[in-house]
Amino acid sequence: MVERGNGRIPVYRQCELLGIPRSTCYYKKVRNPEKEEFDSRVKALISEIYFDYPFYGKRRIRNELAKREVFVSAYKVKSLMDSLNIHAIHPKPNLSKPNKQNKKYPYLLRNVDITHVNQVWSTDITYIKMARGVVYLAAVIDWYSRHVLSWQISTTLESGFCCDALREALAKYGKPEIFNTDQGSQFTGSDFSGILEEAGVTISMDGKGRALDNIYCERLWRTVKYEEIFLKSYDSVPHLRNELDKYFRFYDYKRGHSAHGYKTPLEVYSENSKFWKTGATA
Repeated sequence: MVERGNGRIPVYRQCELLGIPRSTCYYKKVRNPEKEEFDSRVKALISEIYFDYPFYGKRRIRNELAKREVFVSAYKVKSLMDSLNIHAIHPKPNLSKPNKQNKKYPYLLRNVDITHVNQVWSTDITYIKMARGVVYLAAVIDWYSRHVLSWQISTTLESGFCCDALREALAKYGKPEIFNTDQGSQFTGSDFSGILEEAGVTISMDGKGRALDNIYCERLWRTVKYEEIFLKSYDSVPHLRNELDKYFRFYDYKRGHSAHGYKTPLEVYSENSKFWKTGATA
């Protein structure tokens, strides 16, 4: 931005016009080989710790470094993590933002015993961090069996992919008695709720700030991320879709669930459902 060889406007005047301190133009970074070597060693240790504990933030990593007799501040750890482009894995806030103009429904499942399949279905959205950008994953799950009825991914948070997942689940498995969602705009909009109303499904929505109202989906996201997403890297959206398809087949058809004596979700669903259709077979 500053032209040192400009004969008409001196450097100090260019700095005044740009609103930057003149010292910025004259500062030259002095190399410190010892510091660079130390930072390089700490980066290697941070990468090693992060590989084992990807959910550790700057303070936990600082504590792990101290156990190895490497003493740095949490702010230094944060700076080095940023330079490595690694960040603690944690839920991303505000994926489902409410729209005040959309209709809200009451939460109908407080103190309700879940006793059979197709009693309650629910859906939710999570995010998957890619090398470039973020992909969003929506799934429809049966609460009793934990069977993933359908899923879709999207590069945007428009409601279309949520509607597609809902239509697919209804087409394959009939309809539930109650369908539960959070109050995100993707679910309160007429496109999504209209599909449920047309099918004659009772709609329930989580209370604001009540994360545990949709605990079955939250547990599913934790399982998918720790058993699939955190273990791999995806170079494209089609690659991600293919790997998720493999995982959800494993989850439904082969992975035993402790809540049902280690029967698979599909086994529990098919044994108890009056509406199970051939579209759900492997």
